[in-house]
Amino acid sequence: MKRILINLTVIALCALTFSFPVQAAKSPPVKGDILPEIKLAIPSKHSDRNYLGLPSSGFFKIDKIKAKVVIIEIFSMYCPHCQGNAPMVNELYHMIEENPNLKDKVKLIGIGAGNSPYEVEIFRKTYDIPFPLFADGDFSIHTVLGEVRTPYFIGVKNNDDGTHQIFYSKLGGVKKADQFLKMMLRLSGLKEGSAK
Repeated sequence: MKRILINLTVIALCALTFSFPVQAAKSPPVKGDILPEIKLAIPSKHSDRNYLGLPSSGFFKIDKIKAKVVIIEIFSMYCPHCQGNAPMVNELYHMIEENPNLKDKVKLIGIGAGNSPYEVEIFRKTYDIPFPLFADGDFSIHTVLGEVRTPYFIGVKNNDDGTHQIFYSKLGGVKKADQFLKMMLRLSGLKEGSAK
């Protein structure tokens, strides 16, 4: 009798498991696609707002950043690869900002997957991050982006007609800042010395 009850319980549990629809996980962004909608709080720091060309309060989407190209780093303060890669990403930022032909065309932001504003601030201070970082404490952005591992880089091109398109989407850090920047310019079609 005990054995029959156990078998019936197992059958019932299997039936319940298979009666609920399985929700497919979102996949990472794909080159050529439109970036899924991401809403971020406008930074409170004036320097971050000025860097991104944003108004003083509210929320914004990536395509509202005043730049032709936006490079997004998905990081975590607990990720040893993100920690080790931080100096190279900082170098990438400085290479862009010190080039008068690029500084108004290419912008860099970081989104801390599962990180609270407090954790993001610790990461910023510990690794002296000069570009805007955003918290994603509830993993909502991370989920929309296919729950990618970190560090993950996404390159987005903002077009003149208001559309935007992913031109780069890949797991892994920046090995050499100059080579990474050249690749971003080549893949985005942005010319270093022109307005295009």
